[in-house]
This record gives sequence, C-alpha cells and structure tokens, in this order.
Amino acid sequence: MKVKDVRHLKEGDGINIRETKTGKDNILMVNKPVYKVLRNYLEKVDPGDDDYLFTSRKRKTPLLVPSVNGLIKRWTKAINLRGNYGAHTLRKTFGYIQRKEYQVSWEILANRFNHSAPAVTRHYLGITKDEVSKILLNKI
Repeated sequence: MKVKDVRHLKEGDGINIRETKTGKDNILMVNKPVYKVLRNYLEKVDPGDDDYLFTSRKRKTPLLVPSVNGLIKRWTKAINLRGNYGAHTLRKTFGYIQRKEYQVSWEILANRFNHSAPAVTRHYLGITKDEVSKILLNKI
C-alpha cells in the first residue's frame, strides 16, 4: 500500500485491497483512531505519494510480515507479555474482541476474514464445544 492510496481517506472511508496470500478482495475501513494516527503520521513524516505506507527501516521497500512479526515480538517482550505473538495474533484478537465485546456474529467475522470454512473461523474465535452446549441451557 502506498501513501497515495490513503492520503485522501477520511473517517468512515474504505479502501479495497487484494490479499496477497489468498488473492481475495477485502476492504479496510478508516475508523476514528486510524484516521487520527494516519493524519498525524502524514503530517509529521510527510512521505511522498509513491512511498510505501509501511516501509522497512533498512530500504525503501514495503514492510513484510516477518518484519512485522519481529516488531510485535519485541514489543511484547518489552512489556513482559508472556507467549508467542505475531501479526496473526492481532488478526485473531480483532475477531475475538468483535465477538465478545460487540456481539458480532461469527458468520460476519468469517466473511471479514475471507474464510472459506466455518471451522477455521470458530477456531480463530475460540468457540468451544462447551460454549455451544451451554446455549442449550438458555431459557427461551
């Protein structure tokens, strides 16, 4: 993604992307926190339109997943967070929070994640057989 792809975006706008791994189309939405950070970054750094939005420190090349994983590992280690974290953890955490805090259905999240099999999404979201069984105790 290049700076020219996001410079014009406003809060509530979306940007279409093609996922490298799957080749599927997806959309990224600009919520209020993303908009504020993006504006702050563009003002302070003042990158050129043809610069990559997320650039390697060593070269003017796009930041790749292994580098992002390394950053996340350093950040979590710096705050003494135990476990093995990476970019995929952030994706799964996004889904878990959407489900638990905002009651977003797993079907909508499956669509957002572009999962082709429901079992993948259920695993992502930590939906267990016990949780499914508990709904049978609900009074209707």
